[in-house]
Amino acid sequence: MEFFKIRRDIPFMENALVFNVISFLTFAAAVFFLTTRGLHLSVEFTGGTVMEVDYSQTADVENVRRTVSALGFADVQVQNFGTSHDVLIRLPAQKGVSSAQQSEKVLSALKADNPAVSLRRTEFVGPQVGEELATDGLKALGMVVAGIMLYLAFRFEWKFAVAAIIANLHDVVIILGFFAFFQWEFSLAVLAAVLAVLGYSVNESVVIFDRIRENFRRYRKMNTVQIIDSAITSTISRTIITHGCTQAMVLSMLLFGGPTLHYFALALTIGILFGIYSSVFVAAAIAMWLGIKREDLVKSTARKDEDPQDPNAGATV
Repeated sequence: MEFFKIRRDIPFMENALVFNVISFLTFAAAVFFLTTRGLHLSVEFTGGTVMEVDYSQTADVENVRRTVSALGFADVQVQNFGTSHDVLIRLPAQKGVSSAQQSEKVLSALKADNPAVSLRRTEFVGPQVGEELATDGLKALGMVVAGIMLYLAFRFEWKFAVAAIIANLHDVVIILGFFAFFQWEFSLAVLAAVLAVLGYSVNESVVIFDRIRENFRRYRKMNTVQIIDSAITSTISRTIITHGCTQAMVLSMLLFGGPTLHYFALALTIGILFGIYSSVFVAAAIAMWLGIKREDLVKSTARKDEDPQDPNAGATV
């Protein structure tokens, strides 16, 4: 399906060096902010108190959030849990204040606002659990990266695997850089968004790489730069349709999903935008600079593509 068809190839690789310099500067800035400011980790990673309260009627989550925030708790997380009557509250750890004191203080404030509220459970998430979550999250990220590299190396060629991983890690680091610079809260939901962006971004790279391989087989007189430009140009319509629909859904979560989905959708929005950019100007350009050529991708079909009417086909000297 295509909304439009571009008849003339756009010379993307002509300005690849300029765009990759911009990418490198953006990447370096993200690393700088991650190093100097660090991530603003949520309760899941730093430890704190988790409360589950129950209302007799549908809970007003915004009102609960205002009530708890008025007690002086910073970065409190409030969301529905299970049903619209149940509310989950995450409170950051405070020095000199026990988990029991925190939960009692919050429950008293909630009862003053609505006597029908009841406490279903409360528990303390220790820093050790947070460290385990952070470690497991890094392991998951590493396994995803390794899996993507193996997949691309087997399906295409190692040069494409290296190019795609550099481009995808470029997207991930830039997302983390945004969260470090603005000190947005980094939670498990945001980590899930980062992992989703890895898979989403590599899908765009695979589409372009597959078209590059197809063009190498189809157009014998084109050089590598022309092959790549043709591949990217021919997939633009598909890119606009796919990413446009995905971004519309993510924007709906960002605008109407409330605080619970805000940073999750924000991470996805940044990842989708940079994922398109990196697949075109980073992954394809790096593959070009690594010296990708027709022989790397059509070895197995070289004999099939020989002209059967050519008297010299398959001849040896």
